[in-house]
Amino acid sequence: MLRTTSTLVVAGAACALASWLFASSQFFALQASLVGVAVILAVSLNLINGITGQFSIGHGGFMGVGAYVGVVTSSLLTQFQLLPGAPQVVSDQLVLLIALATGGLAAGTMGFLVGLPSLRLKGDYLAIVTLGFGEIIRVAIQNTKEIASDELKLVQAQGIGAELAYRVTHLGRATGLSQIPQLTSFGMVWFWVFVVVMVTRRILGSPHGRALLAIREDEVAAEAMGVDTTGYKVRAFAVASFFAGVAGALFAHFQAIITPAQFDFVKSTEIVVFIVAGGLGSTSGAVVSAMALTLLPEVMRSLFGGFNVEQIRKPLFGLLLVVIMLTRPQGLFGTHELWDLGKRKKRPA
Repeated sequence: MLRTTSTLVVAGAACALASWLFASSQFFALQASLVGVAVILAVSLNLINGITGQFSIGHGGFMGVGAYVGVVTSSLLTQFQLLPGAPQVVSDQLVLLIALATGGLAAGTMGFLVGLPSLRLKGDYLAIVTLGFGEIIRVAIQNTKEIASDELKLVQAQGIGAELAYRVTHLGRATGLSQIPQLTSFGMVWFWVFVVVMVTRRILGSPHGRALLAIREDEVAAEAMGVDTTGYKVRAFAVASFFAGVAGALFAHFQAIITPAQFDFVKSTEIVVFIVAGGLGSTSGAVVSAMALTLLPEVMRSLFGGFNVEQIRKPLFGLLLVVIMLTRPQGLFGTHELWDLGKRKKRPA
């Protein structure tokens, strides 16, 4: 426990230092933040699809839950000085941490509620359920009301409870929410990248991880050996959903504007492409693939000048996935990890 805490402290300090060193480069900070969010999403989904062997295509929906809940939380808290006498940047980071926690917990709770009945299903049926959840979230947000500044001022005068109720029912319809406080730094994003990778590694090295791997290899045999297959799958689903919610809240607080279209089925499919290309079951493969495919549009934009990369980005992802499935079906890394490359195999005695 002490070792884990010290590791997190060192990682947090390193990320804070990096944020300070590169604070002047807005382009670098934006790209680093986008890459970090993609890595968090890929590694968390890999816990479900790769390590547990299930097939979820609704991760974008959980990201959307975290984004909107996080924005509602930060919008309420930025009105108050949480740490009187402390610098504003410290107070802002505390607001962001609370927003990340509430967004992650909301998404994790939704993941638990969705996973509890649906993870008794397998294969295509589970994929359909998770796809349906993502679309329900998107349509529900689109059917909320837009925020009117005059109404908001009247509601704020009635207290924080009334404002909370107003903001929950006024999520901006299809146009989304704007003027979100930009509290996220790329150092904070990469701190959470470190956390999700560390948590995934710890899970894999524990009895819970071995149970998840057993479910992936043969669920019937695992259940016959006494493994609570549904319970383990639900817990993995909830953990992955929590980190998807954190990624959504981070995304919202550096993007400054969010719409339901950003968390649709296409977004969920992009995350699936990340983990399939990197190798299902490989954490390092998910990291490398998410980084490469997120930076690919910017690389193409720099190579081809004024060419509109967004028009061919999605077809290019599809073509790349087809090529990988034909040439290397197990993905770039398969089930291997970068940190296992230096380990020598033990010779039999």
